[in-house]
Amino acid sequence: MLPYSRVRLLRLTLAVLAGIAALGPSTLAAAQQMRLADSVATVVYWPGDSTLAERVQAQIHDPPRLPGLPPSVPEAPVTVILAPSEVILDSLLGGRVPEWGAGVAVPGLGTIVLPVYPSARTRFSDPAVTLRHEWAHLALHDHLGTRDIPRWFDEGYAEWTSGAWGFEEAWRLRLAFVLRRAPPLDSLAIDWPADLASARLAYLLSATAVQYLVERSGERGLEVLFRHWRGSGSFETALRATYGVTGGQLEEDWRGFVKRRYGWMLVLSQSAAFWLATSLLVLLLFRIRRRRDRWRLARLRAREPADQPQWWLPVDDPGHDR
Repeated sequence: MLPYSRVRLLRLTLAVLAGIAALGPSTLAAAQQMRLADSVATVVYWPGDSTLAERVQAQIHDPPRLPGLPPSVPEAPVTVILAPSEVILDSLLGGRVPEWGAGVAVPGLGTIVLPVYPSARTRFSDPAVTLRHEWAHLALHDHLGTRDIPRWFDEGYAEWTSGAWGFEEAWRLRLAFVLRRAPPLDSLAIDWPADLASARLAYLLSATAVQYLVERSGERGLEVLFRHWRGSGSFETALRATYGVTGGQLEEDWRGFVKRRYGWMLVLSQSAAFWLATSLLVLLLFRIRRRRDRWRLARLRAREPADQPQWWLPVDDPGHDR
């Protein structure tokens, strides 16, 4: 989900409502529109995406496990709209989604809008990964109600639980720190980057915050955090009750964790280990090849004629006719 304030989220909700209304019976897009609907999920799609629509509906019926959240959320029926083109996506979202937005979850409507056409929006090769990301947003907001959720936590939790966080992403973040391209941690609480490259790094960075909390107290810690959060309505209060730290202390600890796990010192140390291992492997291969060459040389020498063949020697036979 795109990181919106409450006011901007309300505007987006109204834009989606207007967009859905705009796809009325009089439009060509609506004439081609198809639906898979039951009591749990409604999937809106266009011709050519029927197989994907069936996959999406099956995934909603068997949703991914979300650490810390009960399996029953989101409780309300969910609508997923598979936008087949940029034109339809813009009509649904009122042109409010930047070019890097891979999908949008609108908790107030229980609706997810996914672009399913090839474009720079698709951060993942499989739309199911984007669906898991947006599903986590719906579940988180459904469980916590209308309470404000910090931007970094909202995006970080969705990114971490979607399965998009892996080895390649971790190294991308490490290289960003080495090249000084990663946004500062406090920037995620102020404003989300507008350009594509910085926004993707911000997603990765926010995921490390949730990763840090999980590594500190396990998934059980998230469950306790959500319970206190739901009861008090305050993230700061829940944070103190669960982890015994304030938001400022958490950010400081988080900074240290990120620097240790993804900073340039780790990259250099891992690079040194890599080159050491590579050097040892090259040395081993050199010794093996040298031994093989010696063996081959010995075989060749064994097959060579003698330096003084027998027929070169003088014949001392007195009866030999000279």
